[in-house]
Amino acid sequence: MDMVNYAHVKWFTDVTPVKEALDNVLSPVFMGTALAVALLLAVLTQLLPSIMKLSALGKLDRQVERLRPRSFLILQYGTAVALLWSLLEGSLFAPEFIPPHGWIEITIWATIALLLIPHSIPIKLASVLIFALYVYYVGEYGLFHMLDYGFYLAIAAALGLNRTVFEKWSFPLLYLGTGLSLCWVAVEKWIYPAMSLDIVENHHVPTFGFDPAVFIVLAAFIEFVVGYLLVVGILNRLLSIVLTLIFIMTTMLFGYIEIVGHFMIHIILLLFIIEGVSFYKPPVDMHKTKLDRIVFVALNFLLVLATFLLLYYRFA
Repeated sequence: MDMVNYAHVKWFTDVTPVKEALDNVLSPVFMGTALAVALLLAVLTQLLPSIMKLSALGKLDRQVERLRPRSFLILQYGTAVALLWSLLEGSLFAPEFIPPHGWIEITIWATIALLLIPHSIPIKLASVLIFALYVYYVGEYGLFHMLDYGFYLAIAAALGLNRTVFEKWSFPLLYLGTGLSLCWVAVEKWIYPAMSLDIVENHHVPTFGFDPAVFIVLAAFIEFVVGYLLVVGILNRLLSIVLTLIFIMTTMLFGYIEIVGHFMIHIILLLFIIEGVSFYKPPVDMHKTKLDRIVFVALNFLLVLATFLLLYYRFA
């Protein structure tokens, strides 16, 4: 099955996917933006301590800290609601997949029921079923496309690791899985720009004075940077708020499909806001001096960007 026919932006466009030439992808706008973002992130590591001292952020931390004991319950029941809503709308994982039926539908109902039981064993069984459903969909639609929804594997892991000796890895895996998924989806906009251009035109998406082609490059960078920062652990709580606002804005543009398709992402972002980074030592913290942090963040971003871009282009 040709995976480009199931690309993420196909929620909103019927344009036939056409892979852009790599020379065109690596345009002056792309290269210049990549370097500018790398430098900006390097500076951000130095501004972070001062930003976190703002009184508003301190008040936010104190308010949401009280919700941390309920984080797992939000994940547990939020996942159940997301699966139920998706199933009632005739889909699983994403709106573009064919409606589940037969044993797949029964398995989804069983997963939802298990998640509603307040006991660790049913929850662990539900995590196994989510993993099994994901593996099945990989077989149906291919690993390449299902990487868009890799955060469901992180959800399964987080649910399964609860009340085990590895419980401390639950929410870090959510950071990692969601961040990598966002990065992967962002690259799609660079490789298949015609699809995104069609969305901008048909939905009258404001480009804020930018040329539509340039706007798409910049929009993809925003999504990629957010995913990258979630992985490396910089401003996780703030980025969760910003990203949630971005998704709310896109929901206003694309409507009900967007709400259903991104509901689970909203649940995860809510957890990011609640949890912050107190349980997770960001990779950048391994470096003690300012210069080391600057070099690490800048070069690491460019390396991750190049890796995602080349992998996506190779297998697209």
